[in-house]
Amino acid sequence: MTPKMILTDLDGTLLRSDGSISENTKRVLRSCQNLGILVVIATARYWIGAERYIEEIQPDYEITTDGTLIHQHGKQIYSCSLDMEKTNRIIQDLHELNPKTEITVAVGRQVFWNSHHISKSEKLYKAVYNDFQNPLFCQANKIVAEISDYEIANRNCCRLQSYRGENWYAFLPEMAGKVQAIKEMAKILNLSLRDIVSFGDDKNDMEMLQICGTGVAVVNAIPDVRKVADCVTLSNDEDGVAGWLEKNVLME
Repeated sequence: MTPKMILTDLDGTLLRSDGSISENTKRVLRSCQNLGILVVIATARYWIGAERYIEEIQPDYEITTDGTLIHQHGKQIYSCSLDMEKTNRIIQDLHELNPKTEITVAVGRQVFWNSHHISKSEKLYKAVYNDFQNPLFCQANKIVAEISDYEIANRNCCRLQSYRGENWYAFLPEMAGKVQAIKEMAKILNLSLRDIVSFGDDKNDMEMLQICGTGVAVVNAIPDVRKVADCVTLSNDEDGVAGWLEKNVLME
């Protein structure tokens, strides 16, 4: 098969468990691009948390921040955000629930964080400190905090996203997500979803694998993801994405 777009998650899928991307994987992705196939990352990470991988892979497009942002070589072409009133109301509700809770707020490629340990963070060392004591005059693409009261999301009419192995939850616009971003990209590029092959491992990848022409799960994916995938490849630590592409795209 020759897809027109390769869409891949990062953590647990393209990245090895130690956070690296193998030279083999980078070589395979470049070979696909040389055939005219678009390479796109689709990650829950903030843009600044994905930046090092963007530099390594040089994808054609970057879907980040749980599908609320799309960039083309660093230039924003799509944004889905909470309005300013809802942004501040969620932050206020989180403070009332636990005044000491850590909160991160993504606004485009910028991230605000009320942690005094920003410089020590591997993912978010480029974040800007903000104690959130004053209202933000901006619209958040995503707000993340460790919570115990899920009603905050219901009260504020937003989508609550959880992640495997983490106690952190993301507050997103109701209509946001990887699938919505993919559909927007397909519309911008006049591309059929049937011409996309996607790779993932976690629950926020399930719809992505289902709507694309071919959905591939790495073997280390959660059972529900493997169940909805069209096929299963080797694990992230075995370069599963690259192996599948070599066998099914480059050797065709």
